[in-house]
Order: sequence, then C-alpha cells, then structure tokens
Amino acid sequence: MSEALIIDACRTPRGRGKAEVGALSGVHPQELLAQVLGALVERNGFEPEDVEDVVCGVVRQAEEQGACLGRNAVLAAGWPDQPTGVSLNRFCGSGLQAVNFAAMGVASGMQELVVGGGVESMSRVLSDKAGLDGRNAHLRELHPIVPQGISADVIATLEGFSRQDLDAYAVSSQERTAVAQKEGRFERSLIPVVDLEGSVLLEADEHPRPGSTLEGMAKLPPSFADLGAQLPRGEPRSHDQNILARYPQIDSVEHLHHAGNSSGIVDGAGAVLIASEDYARDHGLRPRARIRMTATAGEEPLIMLTGPTPATRRCLDKAGMTLEEIDLFEINEAFAAIPLKTIRDLDLDPDKVNVNGGAIALGHPLGATGAMLVGTLLDELERRDLSTGLVTMCIGGGMGIATILERV
Repeated sequence: MSEALIIDACRTPRGRGKAEVGALSGVHPQELLAQVLGALVERNGFEPEDVEDVVCGVVRQAEEQGACLGRNAVLAAGWPDQPTGVSLNRFCGSGLQAVNFAAMGVASGMQELVVGGGVESMSRVLSDKAGLDGRNAHLRELHPIVPQGISADVIATLEGFSRQDLDAYAVSSQERTAVAQKEGRFERSLIPVVDLEGSVLLEADEHPRPGSTLEGMAKLPPSFADLGAQLPRGEPRSHDQNILARYPQIDSVEHLHHAGNSSGIVDGAGAVLIASEDYARDHGLRPRARIRMTATAGEEPLIMLTGPTPATRRCLDKAGMTLEEIDLFEINEAFAAIPLKTIRDLDLDPDKVNVNGGAIALGHPLGATGAMLVGTLLDELERRDLSTGLVTMCIGGGMGIATILERV
C-alpha cells in the first residue's frame, strides 16, 4: 500500500449563511468549490489533468447544490475534461469523509492524485426537505429520529451539563478564535473569494463574535424547546416524548442550547490535495502530512451525536496508537455539549482541543467543515512544531468519524 500524503489544504472564509446579508450568499456553491480547486493548482503547480477524481461532500443536495456538484465544480474551475467529480452525503461528516475516501483511493494504489473536500451554501439551501429520516414512515417506527438540536439537549441533560457549562465553552470558543484571527493563524489555508469580475468578496471569516460574554449568552432563549414539544408529522408523541420513551432515566429534556452555544449557519468550501508517494516524488510536490488512519462508528440514532468517542477509539485502535500520542484534537463544535462530552469520555486535556476555537465561533458549513478542519489542524501542528493530530465529528443518524494526521 502507498501512503496517502497531504500536499496542501485550503479553504474559503466562512460567510454568514443568510441570503443578501452574508458576503458569500451571492456566489453559487459550484463556484465556491471551484475557487478552492483553482487555489490548489496556483499554490502547488500540479497539472489539473493529473487529478483522477474530486470527491465532494455536500449535505443539502437540492436546488443549486443538486446534480453532481463535484463534477460541476471541476468544470466551473476551468479544469480540463479529464478529472471526474462525485458528491457524497454523510451529513455533517461529509467533508471529512470526502478526504478519507480520497486517501483510501491513493493508499490502495488505485489512484495517484485526488482532491477531497466539500462545500455548503447554507444561505441558499438550508434544507433538502428530506429530513434525517428521508420521510420513511417505517424507519420512523423503528427510530423516531428527532432534530439534532434536541439530541444535543438530551446529551447535556444526561451528562448533567448546565446552561452555564455550555455557555462558558461557547465563550471560550469565541475567545480562542479571536486570538487565532488576530495572530493570523488561519491565513495559510485561507483564500479570498472573488466574484466573476475578480473583485474580492470576502477575505476573512465573518461569523465570529469577538467580545462574547457569559452575561450576553445568558440572555439568549433556548432554540429547541418549542420544537421539542411539536408532534412530528401528526404522530401521537412529541419529539421530547420520543426521547423520554427511549431514555426513561431522565424526567424531562433540559433545553439548553441556543444560537450562541451552537454552531453558526455559514457558507464555505474547503479541499485537501492528496497524492501517492510516487506522484509526489516524480512531480516535485512536497508533502506536509500523511493520513495515518481513518474510521467511522455508529451509535444510538436518537441521541445521535455521541459518535466522536467510539470513532476516535476505533481510529486509534486501527492505527495502533493511544490518546497520549495525539498532540492536538479538532472536535467539531456542532453544539457545545458535543466537545464537552467527548473531552469527558476520553479524558482529554482541554488545552489540546480546538485550540483556535471551532464552529460555535466560526460556523459550520455542513459539507465543507471536515475538510476545513483538516487544514486548520495541519496549520496548527506546523505552527507549534508538533507531530500528530486527530479530527473527529458527530454525524446525524448516530454516526461519528475520525481521521489521524501525522506530519512528514
């Protein structure tokens, strides 16, 4: 088997995911990813026709994000005809899964040069109207899946996290991001997004709220209390009642997550260039890291968001590694309870987790986030001259995903 070498990773800034307000809302999602593909070529000087595939994560595959966004982005980038493209959906883990599939193709020896990445334009396509269960009545009988925000509230309830615990974590994410932006820690991966005339639309992430405080967080109403009381599609039990039927050890669901301690709705794209050892050597490409191991793991689908712990453990076991060998962790901040639970489950040092903040401050462009986190982690490993990092994400439907990077 060949090693899957990361040559480079880059991303757009995250723009606010609101039509006519966010700086990227006027940019077609194909064009967002196309600009990242173009930046990979400009930064590394490889021939685009050598790319065998572009694997693209995108969650809401409808409207402008429908068709085969991966291939369409290749064409929009002005690349030659030879590179193919494919779109995939593993919910919030889509961008990381795209990177992992690209790495698998290279590591197997079946491919030499592949791009894995993703895009999401949440200002344009906020829902594909299928929900998490694909509107399958039989599936709902087996698993009455609830909206993810309710699942996050259930995790907080079961774990005994207080509203202040969640808010304190959210404030910390904002503070770490503010430091990272001030010190330029994101600049190596960031590319400016331009319009079709070449004018710059956005150069830096626009979602962070520096100066966020516990007092300000305390004023925000819970986001999912009313949703928890709703009867889904005329069913006899509400979302909260479905949860209590599955988790009788709790008397009620404490609805603690809100706009300030949940991930932000944003637009953006990211991509990772992965090459075989032979291709990198023969074409003078200098690898930055190798993908040491990847893994996914399933969990109970109603609580849904606890997958980072088993995915991390499986990934480490398959790599023959221990937690002590990981220098830095990126745990996607879909909701504040997720990194808090993962830190508790794995007994992690909080000072090694999301050191530059996360999706609570920066936003979570669903299909792109995993690829973005790979670049963020690699940049920070290099900045600190550390060796090894792990990215992990919770995923809808009760899944988790993890990837271990090792600098070369």
